[in-house]
Amino acid sequence: MATSKRCNVSSENLTVNDVKTPKIDINSKVDMIIQSKKHANDVFDVLEYLQSEKEKNVVCAINGCTKLFSTLLERGDLYVGQLPKEELLIGGDRSADEKYCMFMRHRYNGCLELLLEHISHESYQIKESVLCALMQFASMEGKFPLQDMDWSEHYSFPRELIQAVVERLLSQEEDMALLISRFQEYLDMEDVRYYVMSSVRANVGRVMDKTKGAVMPIYQNNVFTLLSNINMPSQESELTNYLVKQEAKHEDWKAAKLKEHKRAFERLWLGFLKYKLPSSMYKKVLVILHDSILPHISNPTLMIDFLTAAYDVGGAISLLALNGLFVLIHQHNLDYPDFYKKLYSLLEPSVFHVKYRARFFHLANLFLSSTHLPVYLVAAFAKRLSRLALTAPPAALLMVLPFICNLIRRHPACRVLIHRPSAADEVCDDPYLMEEEDPSQCHALESSLWELQTLQKHYHPDVAKAAMAINKPLSQQEDDISELLELSTYELMERDLKHKQSKTVPLEFDPATQLLQGSGGVGVLGLNFSLE
Repeated sequence: MATSKRCNVSSENLTVNDVKTPKIDINSKVDMIIQSKKHANDVFDVLEYLQSEKEKNVVCAINGCTKLFSTLLERGDLYVGQLPKEELLIGGDRSADEKYCMFMRHRYNGCLELLLEHISHESYQIKESVLCALMQFASMEGKFPLQDMDWSEHYSFPRELIQAVVERLLSQEEDMALLISRFQEYLDMEDVRYYVMSSVRANVGRVMDKTKGAVMPIYQNNVFTLLSNINMPSQESELTNYLVKQEAKHEDWKAAKLKEHKRAFERLWLGFLKYKLPSSMYKKVLVILHDSILPHISNPTLMIDFLTAAYDVGGAISLLALNGLFVLIHQHNLDYPDFYKKLYSLLEPSVFHVKYRARFFHLANLFLSSTHLPVYLVAAFAKRLSRLALTAPPAALLMVLPFICNLIRRHPACRVLIHRPSAADEVCDDPYLMEEEDPSQCHALESSLWELQTLQKHYHPDVAKAAMAINKPLSQQEDDISELLELSTYELMERDLKHKQSKTVPLEFDPATQLLQGSGGVGVLGLNFSLE
């Protein structure tokens, strides 16, 4: 066992020359430790730099530790198996080499603890260096395991180290979004992705159960950031990138099977979404749900509880929940009770001003495209949209008016709303009940779309022209509203400003032909005057 005198180096005891050359000092000590076991005690000096208050010293120490312990792992100089307590190294009949391996294994464990603590360091450079070092150690531990392979079905992968990294990334006090985005490079590796998903699921269950499901904005945002950075493969042949390549029975490894990846992915998301989320996070989840989550879940109908909860929140969140419900209803035959009743209740004045207006009307158009819908239901939607149109902005009206006309085209029985003979000359109360939430009880079929005739006097000429479409028999061909869904007020104004006048504007009704001639005299301005 090495008996060289330990040299304690701390940030307080460093001389001026030492402060200027910490990198040289660390590198020289690391090289001496690697070259000779008699310099083993110098490892304390290297680890001391990890606790320095200077950022450069810590970064240099991280790089030095990475080089040192990676070399020791590759060389087999770290003890393999259940590590005895360090106090037991003094006595016993163990050989010097075995004691050295145990000694360095304890130093390695101490190094890992310091590195894991630095994941929450205030300096991002230190955080990034620590993350890269830990993943380097994970790769080396996979190639040179520190645990005995005590059964044939065991695969060498540093699960405990990955789990510790995940636990630090999912901080409850600090936003780790930037470091998690750096971690995405490793999430693209099949085995890392698989074990990270398992670790996150276990962590979420433990943390949320401990807090009894209370909303934890910082923690849940870190979890979502990590989950949203997981890119799932779509085919088995895509599973080719591994941090640790298993030499034997690689094809039987769970991390090498797409089916197991999807199962872990499904359990992860269901375990995360079963708890109450911050209101802002519902939007983030729903935006990526139909493209990044549902396609990789074997039984998407399990998401109905989350979608129902999100749909009941109201506002923009309910609008976004429509996307997921649409996928479940049309592709997985989900029977959602009172769906159209809830869709009807979302038609409020604010629907024309929300960020996701285009997506909402796109989905509403799909839901109301069936010709088998009851007439009273389609009439209720047409009438409610007409009433809301009275206070809608011009950009929204240019989309809503063709939308209403398309509803009438699909359901000819609704033409009574624009061709009611008794409504032309008689002044009467509108039987339609705007406050009624049930479309079957709002009496829309007994009313008329007088709002469209009112909009024919709108101040914007394009709106007035669109509203006049009901004055003529509607054609069978539906209007294409896809280009109008994203139309904004700014775009509408820009279009009006670029509009060119087809005719010249007359400046004078009778142009002057003889400006300086005429009886009585003509002034320069073309006015007749007399001289007395």
